[in-house]
Amino acid sequence: MASVSTPDFWTDLYARGGDGWELRRPAPALVEFVERTPPSPGRVAVPGCGRGHDVRYLTRRGYAVVGFDFSPAAIAEARALADADGVRAEFVERDIFTLGRDHERAFDGVWEYTCFCAIDPTRRAEYVRAMRAILKPGGWLLACFFPMRRRAAGPPPRSVRLRQGQEWTVLFRKTNAPV
Repeated sequence: MASVSTPDFWTDLYARGGDGWELRRPAPALVEFVERTPPSPGRVAVPGCGRGHDVRYLTRRGYAVVGFDFSPAAIAEARALADADGVRAEFVERDIFTLGRDHERAFDGVWEYTCFCAIDPTRRAEYVRAMRAILKPGGWLLACFFPMRRRAAGPPPRSVRLRQGQEWTVLFRKTNAPV
């Protein structure tokens, strides 16, 4: 089996229906938050966007959204779903760890949902730094983490403990970013 840090892993997972996290609709936590406390309008990144349900939702709400995923299968399906819904959303096949290189300070906001828990835990700090790099000064990060019990190795999601969620705050402070 390919490493979780490769597009092949995710393409294979989608192909065999191993995407148990798939809701087939926008994340309820995102919808509830945006309905009650809408973040400032602007350009939003959705890393690990999968089939793009959250991207389409945010686009419909008036945000300029870019969904990133490095699985060609996920991006192809996200584009097809957007076309079928008549939503002009942008999807980019990309390694999320390299976003800061070409998109430094390019986004007003980041919506993080299920990407952090899906990546190799040894790369989580690198991921947080990449998300910080793409945010404009004063930008917002909306992240939803579901603490999980430790589980054996296998396909994501992997455990996210409270301490790991706090790493976001620590890393953002180290870069002098607003938390």
